[in-house]
Amino acid sequence: MADVQLKKVGKTYESASATTIDGLDLHICSGEFVVLVGPSGCGKSTTLRMIAGLEEVSSGEIWIGDRRVDELDPRERDIAMVFQNYALYPHMTVAQNMSFGLRLAKVDKTEIRRKVEEAAKMLEISALLNRRPKQLSGGQRQRVAMGRAMVRDPAVFLFDEPLSNLDAKLRGQMRTEIRRLHKRLKATTVYVTHDQVEAMTLADRVVVLNNGKIEQQGTPQELYERPATRFVAGFIGSPSMNFLPAQVALEGGEPVLKLNDTTLPSPVGRRDALLPYVGKTVEVGLRPEHFLAGEGEPDFSVPVDMAELLGPTTLVHFTLAGVPCAAMLAPQHALPEGGQQPLRIAHDRMSLFDPDTGGAI
Repeated sequence: MADVQLKKVGKTYESASATTIDGLDLHICSGEFVVLVGPSGCGKSTTLRMIAGLEEVSSGEIWIGDRRVDELDPRERDIAMVFQNYALYPHMTVAQNMSFGLRLAKVDKTEIRRKVEEAAKMLEISALLNRRPKQLSGGQRQRVAMGRAMVRDPAVFLFDEPLSNLDAKLRGQMRTEIRRLHKRLKATTVYVTHDQVEAMTLADRVVVLNNGKIEQQGTPQELYERPATRFVAGFIGSPSMNFLPAQVALEGGEPVLKLNDTTLPSPVGRRDALLPYVGKTVEVGLRPEHFLAGEGEPDFSVPVDMAELLGPTTLVHFTLAGVPCAAMLAPQHALPEGGQQPLRIAHDRMSLFDPDTGGAI
């Protein structure tokens, strides 16, 4: 295991439309599972490929352990990469695919066999060692690709959207297996995905990228509960956060939020931060579960546009302050389409954002 450090790493292209990485600083601790997440074109895959040595660094330094590696070939960096498309050789068996790198490195045959059998047992593919890739399912192929990386015992594992070719059920299973595998190996892992559900369920730390820069990094819970920007708030969480315009006014010397015909108190601890916004509009961020029904006095009622039963919860769609919103409610408290749904806002769970800068207030 080793830590990974990116020091002012930059990447520029001749094409103006290509993603540019601008002075990226990132320290990934030894044994940590870090997920790089963001929309298409944000620079996450480019960052991973620079760590791997598949993209040249335009500026800055990349360190793995105590070695600077940005000028080294990929094979010299002591990394192993798992790709989106598996990258298996179709004419080789599972065992041959898994051992390919070791055979190139002229590792002893007995050691190769031991490593392959050990990895296959851990991944539960021991019965597949003599099969070829065309005889495997998508999930089995991904396990083989992971096994090929594992047998090399690298300092750092790199995953480039490894689950995007799998169906939803298999993605869920593989997420569990990857997380379980990391706990057993305790290996430094950098994982790239555009799927925030993968990021939330897998990561020790999530790094949200946007336009080649880090918007925010922290534990999944920190990003979910305390987003630093509107972008992060909207990207993390499924269904996504609702954003509503609210006027800040003074009542009795205290700032309050005017949302349609409803007056909401300023969230606890945000009084002083809201004072400069008196007379201005801010954005109130509310996650679907922060609308409450069936308990306490409602703040307002809204006509239900659509109700989606999701089993343990119902997603109620409505319009508030001219903005389409969604509330996640217990089925017994959710009204059907056309009903007048009474709702209360969890005042202590509101997020507030500056509409001009996008930063949290």
